[in-house]
Amino acid sequence: MGLIKVLGDAVGGTLANQWLEYYYCDSLPQDVLMKEAQKKTSNRSSNTRGDANIIQNGSRIAVADGQCMIVMDGGKVKEVCAESGEYTYDSGKQSSVFYGGLGKGLVDSFHNFTDRFAFGGEVPGVQKVYYFNTKEILNNMYGTPNPVMFRARDKEFNISMTCKLRINGTYTYRITDPIAFYINLAGNISGEYKRSQIDQQLKNDFIDALGPSLAVLAKIDMLPEEIPFHTPELKDAMNSMLTEKWATQRGITIESIQMNPPSLTPEDLKKLQDMQSAATLGGNAAMMAGTMTAATAAAMQDAAKNSAGAMTGFMGMGFAQQAGSPAVNNLAAMSMQQQGQQPQQTPPPAAPAAAPAAAGVVGAVAGWTCPKCGKTGNTGKFCADCGEKRPEEDSAWTCECGAKNQGKFCQNCGKPKPAGAPLYKCDKCGWEPEDPYHPPKFCPECGDIFDDNDKV
Repeated sequence: MGLIKVLGDAVGGTLANQWLEYYYCDSLPQDVLMKEAQKKTSNRSSNTRGDANIIQNGSRIAVADGQCMIVMDGGKVKEVCAESGEYTYDSGKQSSVFYGGLGKGLVDSFHNFTDRFAFGGEVPGVQKVYYFNTKEILNNMYGTPNPVMFRARDKEFNISMTCKLRINGTYTYRITDPIAFYINLAGNISGEYKRSQIDQQLKNDFIDALGPSLAVLAKIDMLPEEIPFHTPELKDAMNSMLTEKWATQRGITIESIQMNPPSLTPEDLKKLQDMQSAATLGGNAAMMAGTMTAATAAAMQDAAKNSAGAMTGFMGMGFAQQAGSPAVNNLAAMSMQQQGQQPQQTPPPAAPAAAPAAAGVVGAVAGWTCPKCGKTGNTGKFCADCGEKRPEEDSAWTCECGAKNQGKFCQNCGKPKPAGAPLYKCDKCGWEPEDPYHPPKFCPECGDIFDDNDKV
């Protein structure tokens, strides 16, 4: 009776699989990377007894936006589709009387029946449909558990040092090769493959590639606080480092990287600040002399508080002064020499006079030009025509031609004063940079940092 049972199972299985099917996948959330397809059924459906792993010819498969679909047949990828729409499946294997005409359908179904009979009533083969989430996967956090090495360079002061950084932020990635993702990572799963199954491994790979990628980025010459402004270059370097592990083996590529400002260790931060201060002082003898003078004043205050008595403290300070005074004097002399060797700035040409003072005399009108009425040649604090107060020196601005001006128009080329032109004046000593558009980071006279407090 075993033969009759197999015959009955083969006939029943073949007839049950005659119904066409409709495969689809709901919108995939951010935490699901791959999911097995669903058959659309309802209480009114008669297609309730077909095999779960058989796709009949003529069945429909729907693909939504942000998804990629693959069809597995016998353990191999047979079809791939990443374009949204509905598609009709036709593999030439599992036929149906409802597809291809009744005559052809009956002949093909008979062949299916004989195959089932040979395999004890079971279908010889497995077919499945999988959907992949091809949207950008967001909010993947990373952070360096240990500091990474970075070669910092300050182009302004021409200094460089290797420092240790702690870096954290988020990155996003996307599945760009679903076949590689399926073959090398997810495999023949049932149900869903979630991002939590791979998150930790991706984070470890990301951190491993971060150090070499920062080394590539260091060739641009930058300080640690400038790294977040170069995340596009960092993304390219990271993708290059992770090509073998992510793109080739797992079908994943990095889409974007967000980085919080890196933090240096306290030791490296102090070392970098000391190097910048030394570079600032090294090119200015006056600042070096001022620094030593300030140190001497501080020593006098400390000597007065000496626990062994003020006299003892001042005696020790006297020996230090004998050793340090020549150096201070030499620095002062160097400062005066530097100031004497500085080329005298050529004053900007003044606007031509309305009429020559005397016949045959050609020259420039001295004084200042009134910004209100345009009166030239003023020498006092107020305009001789309209009484407008003379502009303050800190309102001067430098034209593109190089001339320094007080009014609304350049006295050399006639161009108007640019709106919102950045003007700087040291709020400690009053020094003004020759080029207000590109001021230095520190005042060369007193060493004060240039910031918003120095804008005028």
